[in-house]
Amino acid sequence: MSGNSDSLLRRTFLAASAGCLAGLAAEGGEDLRVLDIHQHTNYSGRSDDQLVAHQRKMGVTKTILLPSGNKPTPGLELGGTETCINLSRNHPKEFVYFGNELPDIPETRETLEKYLKMGALGIGEQKFHVDCDSSYMQLVAEIARKHRVPVLMHFQHDTYNLHIERFHTMLEKFPKVNFIGHAQTWWANIDRNCDQVTMYPKGKVTAGGITDRLLSEYPNMYGDLSAGSGLNSMLRDEDQARQFLDRHQNKLMFGSDCTDTLGEGDKCLGAQILAAVRRLAPDPKIQRKIFHQNAMRIIKVKF
Repeated sequence: MSGNSDSLLRRTFLAASAGCLAGLAAEGGEDLRVLDIHQHTNYSGRSDDQLVAHQRKMGVTKTILLPSGNKPTPGLELGGTETCINLSRNHPKEFVYFGNELPDIPETRETLEKYLKMGALGIGEQKFHVDCDSSYMQLVAEIARKHRVPVLMHFQHDTYNLHIERFHTMLEKFPKVNFIGHAQTWWANIDRNCDQVTMYPKGKVTAGGITDRLLSEYPNMYGDLSAGSGLNSMLRDEDQARQFLDRHQNKLMFGSDCTDTLGEGDKCLGAQILAAVRRLAPDPKIQRKIFHQNAMRIIKVKF
C-alpha cells in the first residue's frame, strides 16, 4: 500500500476512534466544562490578554466578569462594566458579564437597567458599605426580580453588606430573586460557632451556621466558592467540607476571583479551588453541578 493510503487510513481510524470516545463520554454523562462565575478585569493591574491566558490555563470554558460600580469603591482595583463588555465582545465564546453599580446613589436603577438591557446576565459583585437588608439592597433586588437575573453579594463583617444574620428577611421578601453569597463573612458562617470578627477562621467546623442554614432553608440562596475565603472554608476542616459539598451540591458554584497571571499551581486560588473540589467531592455528578450545572440553572449563560 502507498504511503498516502496508509496516512489516509490512519487519519480515518483516528477520527473514528475520537468519535467513539466522544460517544462513550456522552453516554456516560461526562461533561468537563467549567464555568467560572467570579472574575474581574484590570484586577490588580492584570491585562485582558493575561486574564484570557489565565482562564485558558486554568481550564475554564466560560467566565463571568464582575465589574466594580460605575463609580468605583475607593481601593477596589478592578474594571467597571464597560471593560467587561469590551472583553466579552472580543471573546464572546469565553466571556460574559454582569452589570454593577453602587446601590445607594441616585443613578443606581438607571445604570443597572441600562446594562441589563445591553446583555448583562446578573448584578454584582455587590460589594458596598450598606446593610444587606437595607432599602438600597431592596432596590437592587427589585431590579433583579424585574429582569429575572441573580445578584452576587460580598459579605464582609463591618465593611460590606452588613448584618448577614438578617439576610433571611431578603430571601423571604424576594423569593423569586436568586442570591449568590460570597466572601469572608459568608464562608466563616458555615460554622455555628462563628466569631464574626474573624475573616479566615481555622479549626473544626460545627454545622448549622448562618450560611449552612440559608443554603438549606431557602431555595433562592446559592454559594460562590471563590477566593481565599471559599478555599479556606474547605481546607480548614476537610471532613466537614466533604459533608458540606455533598449536602449543598445543588447550591454551590465554582468561582476563582484570583489576581494572578499563572492560572495554575499553588499561587493561583482558582486552580487550588478546582483541585480542592475534585479531591473533596470526587463524584463526577457533584463536580458537574458545582463546575457549571448549578450556575446554568439561574444564570442565562450559554456555552
